[in-house]
Amino acid sequence: MNEAVVAAGVSKRYGETVALAGVDLSVADGEVFGLIGPNGAGKTTLVRALTGTTPVDGEITVHGDAPTAVDADRIGLLPQSFAPPARLTARELIDYYAGLYETARPTEEVLAAVGMAEAADSWYETLSGGQQRRVCVGIALVNDPDLLFLDEPTTGLDVSVQARVLDMFRRVQREEGVAAVVVSHDLGVVRLLADRTLVMRHGRVIESGLTDRIMEDPHHEYTQTLINSVL
Repeated sequence: MNEAVVAAGVSKRYGETVALAGVDLSVADGEVFGLIGPNGAGKTTLVRALTGTTPVDGEITVHGDAPTAVDADRIGLLPQSFAPPARLTARELIDYYAGLYETARPTEEVLAAVGMAEAADSWYETLSGGQQRRVCVGIALVNDPDLLFLDEPTTGLDVSVQARVLDMFRRVQREEGVAAVVVSHDLGVVRLLADRTLVMRHGRVIESGLTDRIMEDPHHEYTQTLINSVL
């Protein structure tokens, strides 16, 4: 199986602060890979490194290319915080981002998938927080990517919408073989989606392996303590 993402010895410092300290990981095509850890663990910095938005030491390849060289049509990104133009409607935003790619999902299909069909003509700034997050999810999926980076994908979503969004991610992943890197404080989200999970603390890898083993194995006492601190 080919590797969608490979990282070796990835390190990053901000002055005296170590954000990443020699992180290694690999994500296979079609695999969902979870990242968990407390605030300040380095998860978001790692995602920024993997997507080419933060320069780091070490080696990273995404579909065999450097993160800054990979075809943008193949990558979808849902950042933890995202502020698209507020005076565009949900439909206009999906249309706009779809137009940035050579191929894209139909706007109406995306709006329906994220539960925004009925509010499609409302300005982004007038939407509730949960509705805004749904639009952002749609933007991340509009280019029909091969690889998704999802940083806290269910932030601001109520339980019913969260379930719909997670079902959509699982359907896309299973039917189309999309690989994904999922960062979340919600361990239920990671456990539902991720095949393997990497646990981070202070920029270092504490544990890595099958998600169920990491979350259930009582012999990994330190990892369980760290997981409990996330809750």
